[in-house]
Amino acid sequence: MELTALKNAMGPERVICDPSMLERYAADISFVNRVRPVSLVAPKTAAEVQSLLKFANETKTPLVPVSSGAPHFRGDTVPGVGGALVVDLSGMKQIMMVDRERRVAMCEPGVTFAELIPAVKKAGLRLNMPLLPRQTKSVIGSILEREPLVMPKYQWDISDPLACTEIHFGNGEVFRTGQAAGPGTIAQQRAIGGVQKAPYGPGTASWHRLIQGAQGTMGIVTWMSMRCEILPSLEEPFFVGSSRLDELLELTHWLVRMGLVNECFILNRTNLAAIFDDDANSRSLRDTLPQWALFYTVAGYEYFPEERVSSHLVSVTEISQRLGLEAARTAGRISAREMLKTVQEPSADPYWKLRPKGACQDVFFLTLQEKISGQIAAMTELAEARGYAATDLGVYIQPIVQGTSLHCEFSLFYDAANKGERERIRDMTGAATREMMARGGFFSRPYGEEARAILNRDAGTVAVLNAFRKIFDPNNLMNPGKVCF
Repeated sequence: MELTALKNAMGPERVICDPSMLERYAADISFVNRVRPVSLVAPKTAAEVQSLLKFANETKTPLVPVSSGAPHFRGDTVPGVGGALVVDLSGMKQIMMVDRERRVAMCEPGVTFAELIPAVKKAGLRLNMPLLPRQTKSVIGSILEREPLVMPKYQWDISDPLACTEIHFGNGEVFRTGQAAGPGTIAQQRAIGGVQKAPYGPGTASWHRLIQGAQGTMGIVTWMSMRCEILPSLEEPFFVGSSRLDELLELTHWLVRMGLVNECFILNRTNLAAIFDDDANSRSLRDTLPQWALFYTVAGYEYFPEERVSSHLVSVTEISQRLGLEAARTAGRISAREMLKTVQEPSADPYWKLRPKGACQDVFFLTLQEKISGQIAAMTELAEARGYAATDLGVYIQPIVQGTSLHCEFSLFYDAANKGERERIRDMTGAATREMMARGGFFSRPYGEEARAILNRDAGTVAVLNAFRKIFDPNNLMNPGKVCF
């Protein structure tokens, strides 16, 4: 590829060829093959994205969109083919709108949680965010990846909190989804009170579903609007610890179903200790924690917050007592108030999943309450059979979409410098994926080496996706080699 032509199209300051920079994108903490990009392109505006797509289509140059900063974990930002350009969107930093009345915000892909949280908080809003994203995580990147949210009460659809997007498809066409589609420009819509909040359309189709989970294989999103929630004026957080997961799952089911709690999730003691213990060699904190810990928050808002919280706590207590459980203000040495403060912000550095051993591989899927205990037991047995201590296995269980199902996530912490340990984790990841699929786990977000095996179980879906791909990216330029492309 002629880089001079690229520099002419984008401007020399936007094209980075420093070998040390390119090495950062040649691999990540996953097991995908190392492929070094030929260059890094850093557009700052949507117009520059358009220029890049025009150049890519003329020269048949593959593009790999990246909006979050390092470290990367899933292989989706490593080029799947040679000769690719990495499109670094982290410099697109504009927060375009925060509207408290309609509870919506809009921003560009380079905006991180650390940057957007204070902006919406200033307006009296908060984000429904995933559990402790890293400091460099793009908000748009997280939403596009459908990462599970810690407040299932406010998740009405699996695509939430996505509202509207502007996407530049691989063929160079610019498309706006949902209410943003029109009529009129975004400025004209706002002039008559539109805030680009409704995600459905244009027409009867839900076009945003085409780009969520696509790992950049359909196009490049240059802005997104997202639903926000009112910032509580009173919050009361609690832990419920137990050695029996089934008890906590039943309590979780009722708390979410009755709409009594905001944050609500379950961690095993390994994950809970990793969040708070910055000493990789210390087990002292973990030994003080219950085997399983349910964390939840009861909140009140602008009007009668004390009365609301008090009423909800009566209901929560009744349900807990019926199940023989008791809420507490602490779990071991960790206070519920400290936990609440922690999960409402991005992870402190170093990122919490890197603290135990320096690297981590996740196996995650969607499941149902009646299946999850058997799946966890099977994962524990699989780990022990391969020489991985079950006590080192992190487990995170997150109710999603009003508690209709569960996100289950196994974290395999390991030392990446130890070749034998790395290969063992690589083998375990593949074996665990196959075992969980056999036990009813639904891998809605397949990444890396396992993606093809997961998607090949449904030839019809692959055929439909490839048909869409030929329409929106006929030259197969957008992140080729990922998902099923």
